[in-house]
Amino acid sequence: MNIEFDSYRQKLNDIRPALIALSDSLNLNGLKNELERLHAMQEAPGFWDDPEKSQKIVMKTKQAEGKIERYEKMVSSWEDLMTICEMAAEEDDDSMLPELKEGFATLSTEMESCRLETLLTGKYDKNNALMSFQAGAGGTEAQDWCQMLYRMYTRWAERHGFTYKILDYQEGDEAGIKSASIMIEGDNAYGFLKGENGVHRLVRVSPFDANARRQTSFSAIEVIPEIEDDSEDFEIRPEDYEMQVFRSSGAGGQHINKTSSAVRLIHKSGIVVSCQTERSQFQNKETCLRMLRSKLVEIREREHLANIADIKGVQQKIEWGSQIRNYVFMPYTLVKDTRTGCETSNVNAVMDGALDPFIESYLNCLATGNWVTK
Repeated sequence: MNIEFDSYRQKLNDIRPALIALSDSLNLNGLKNELERLHAMQEAPGFWDDPEKSQKIVMKTKQAEGKIERYEKMVSSWEDLMTICEMAAEEDDDSMLPELKEGFATLSTEMESCRLETLLTGKYDKNNALMSFQAGAGGTEAQDWCQMLYRMYTRWAERHGFTYKILDYQEGDEAGIKSASIMIEGDNAYGFLKGENGVHRLVRVSPFDANARRQTSFSAIEVIPEIEDDSEDFEIRPEDYEMQVFRSSGAGGQHINKTSSAVRLIHKSGIVVSCQTERSQFQNKETCLRMLRSKLVEIREREHLANIADIKGVQQKIEWGSQIRNYVFMPYTLVKDTRTGCETSNVNAVMDGALDPFIESYLNCLATGNWVTK
C-alpha cells in the first residue's frame, strides 16, 4: 500500500517544477498587475458611459481572473494531493488511493491543457475565429464531405464551450454543402484552430455510387482571426469592392428565399465574402465588411505587405498533394496529419469532434519546429 502512495508522492514532486514554470509562462505577476489596472478602470467615474468599451474591459477582466483562478486551483490541488499521500502513509489507510489516482490524473490533464495555451502567443491567437468551408471538385461526393467537416468542427466547438454563428451556408445540389462560413467565438478560438487551415482529403466507399466504388474527395478549410475594427490603420472604401445581393438559401433566418437580403462583397484583390443569416441586407453587409477586413489584415500580416493594395486573393488548389490531413474510411480506418505525423484509427471519434490530439500536436510542432514535412 505505502509503495503506491510513495510512488504518487514522487510523481507529484516530479511535476512540481513544471507547475512552477507555468506561473512564469502565464506571466502570473503581470496578470495580477493587469487585473488591478482593469479593476481601477471599472471603478473610475463614467466607466459605463461607453457601453462598447466598458464591455471589452469587463471581458478582459473575466479572462484575467479566470487564468489566475485556474492556476491557483492547480497549486491547491497539488498541495491537497501531497497531503493525502502524507496522511495515508501515517495512518496506513489505503481508502484514499482512488481519490489520489483520480486527482493526479485530473491535475496532469489540466497542466497539459494550460501548457498548450501558453503556446498561443501569436498576435491574434486570443481572437475569435472565422472558419470557411469550400467543397472541392467532385459534385455531390465532395459536397457531402464538406458538410461532414462542418459538423466535425461545430461539434468540437460545442465540446469546448465555444459558440458558433452561421454567417453563410450554401446547400449542395443533392446533398451536403457547397460552402459555408461560421464565426467561432471564445477565448483563444483562433489560436486553437489556426492549424486546421488547409485541404482535407477523404477516402471512402461512396454512398452515392450504386457500384460501391472507392472515392477520394477534397474540401478546403480557411481559418482567419476576427480582427476588431479599431485594430489597424486602414479603411475599406466603397470603391474597393463590388456589392451583390441575392436571396438567402440553406441554414439561415426567417427571410430565407423571400427577400434579397443576402450580401456578397467582391474586393478588388479578388477576395470574396458572403453573409446571408442576418435579418437585413444592411446587417449582412456590415458582417461582410468585418469578414473582408479580417481577411485583408490577416493576409497583409502573413505576407508582410506594406499596403492592402498589394494583396491578391489567391485560390488554393483543392486537390491531391495539397492536403494537410487524410481521413481514410476504407479499406482500413485512419486519420493522419501530413505535417505532424499525428494519427488515430478512431475515425468515428474524430468526425464527432475529437480533434484535440491533432490540435495539440500542431501547436507543439509550431513551438519546436519539429515538423514531419516542411
